[in-house]
Amino acid sequence: GSGGFRKRKHDNFPHGQRREEKENVNPPSALMSSFKSFQLELDTRHDKYERLVKLSRDITIESKRTIFLLHRFTSAPNGEEILSESEVKLDAVRRKIKQAAQELIGEDMYQFHRAISPGLQEYVEAVSFQYFIKTRSLISVEEINKQLIFTAEDTEETTNMTSNSHDKQPHTWSLKVTPVDYLLGVADLTGELMRLCISSVGNGDIDTPFELSQFLRQIYDGFTFIGNTGPYEVSKKLYTLKQSLAKVENACYTLKVRGSEIPKHMLADVFSTKTELIDQEEGLP
Repeated sequence: GSGGFRKRKHDNFPHGQRREEKENVNPPSALMSSFKSFQLELDTRHDKYERLVKLSRDITIESKRTIFLLHRFTSAPNGEEILSESEVKLDAVRRKIKQAAQELIGEDMYQFHRAISPGLQEYVEAVSFQYFIKTRSLISVEEINKQLIFTAEDTEETTNMTSNSHDKQPHTWSLKVTPVDYLLGVADLTGELMRLCISSVGNGDIDTPFELSQFLRQIYDGFTFIGNTGPYEVSKKLYTLKQSLAKVENACYTLKVRGSEIPKHMLADVFSTKTELIDQEEGLP
């Protein structure tokens, strides 16, 4: 019928000829070339983002191991060896941060900030914890960033960078910790100081809890000045900081009131029980 005729009249042209005509009608245009370049750029950025996420995960793991090591400082007889070992671990973390800094050469850091931020926060927590054990004070963000300025250690790498005058890669590069990462890392530090307070009391150290109570009070006062005007993550951590301060103050209260009644080897158990009661009252896990 007529339908068959309409179907057959298109068969007068070979398939190869129609394909060639189609390609001639739609030749590669400048618009398609632009989209291909956009695709390549987006794929490159995505791959770099994934590499930074993996580096951030490694930085977080190594920083946590350093914190666990530093908690042995109060009970270990060789405290200096613990600090030396922690410095070696932090140097390994900085090498990971150096790799992240190399990935960000020539890039806007804030485009990849979410990928590397968790690792930087954990690093700030580990460094500030070690600094407090050494000096009983809080490390500044400027001091942290001074430790994150890297140079080309390999001589071959240095000669290659100097020989090629058109190479934009600098001799030194850095990865700066942002103020938000610093504040979040310090907020997490308060939880570690609370654990340090409980463990030091269990080891018979009566002076450390009172030092920690005063130090945490100063940090809490600093965070209250920020209040709700700062980033959402900072205000969210303020509640956890307040709980850590309450536990340390409760430990100091117990030492002051009942310290002479309770044997030193039983003080840690008393504090642990009181801490669990506080968590249950506040609905914390």
